[in-house]
Amino acid sequence: MSRLSSLKTSIIHRIWLLKGALHYARKIGVDVEGPVYFYGLKPGAFGSEPWLVKLGKNVHIVSGTNFVTHDGGTLVLRHLDPDLELTDRIVVGDNVYFGMGALVLPGVTIGSNVVVGARSVVTKDVPDNSVVAGVPARIIRTFDEYLDSARKRSLGFGRLQGPEKDKALRAYFAKKYDDIK
Repeated sequence: MSRLSSLKTSIIHRIWLLKGALHYARKIGVDVEGPVYFYGLKPGAFGSEPWLVKLGKNVHIVSGTNFVTHDGGTLVLRHLDPDLELTDRIVVGDNVYFGMGALVLPGVTIGSNVVVGARSVVTKDVPDNSVVAGVPARIIRTFDEYLDSARKRSLGFGRLQGPEKDKALRAYFAKKYDDIK
C-alpha cells in the first residue's frame, strides 16, 4: 500500500471514529450531549438497552469499552421467578476518558473530570475529579494528581497530529533507544 493510500485509509478511519461511531451511537439511542470521541467502537458496546446510557461532553471512549445496562445473571433465576429483571441506566459526566476494555455496569453514575483505567470494571458511582482503576474499580488518585503526574512525564507532543506527531515520536525514541530508526 502506498504512503498516500495509507494516509487516505487513516483519514477515512479517523472520520469513522469521530463521525460514524457518534452517528451510530445516537442512532441506537445513546443520549449524547457531545462532543464524544470514539476510538475503535464496536457494535454492542452499549448493550441491549443503549437508550439507558447518557454521555456528557468531551467523553473519550477507547476500543473494548462496554456499557452494560442489565444483569444477565437473572436468566438462570427466571425458572424460580419469571419476573426478575435487573436493569438500570448509566450516566457519564463531562470530560471523561475510558481506557481500553473498561466495563461499566448498570446503575453507575460517573462524575466529571474522571479517568477510568484500562480493563477496569466500574461497579459503583465514581465522584467528580477522580481516577479509578482495577477490578472492581476504585479511586487511585485525584484528577489533579493525575494532571500533575502527566505534566511531569509528558513528551510535549500533545498538540501534534498525524505524520507530524509520528515524526516527532520517532525522532524522540530514536535518540532514547538504539534499536529504533
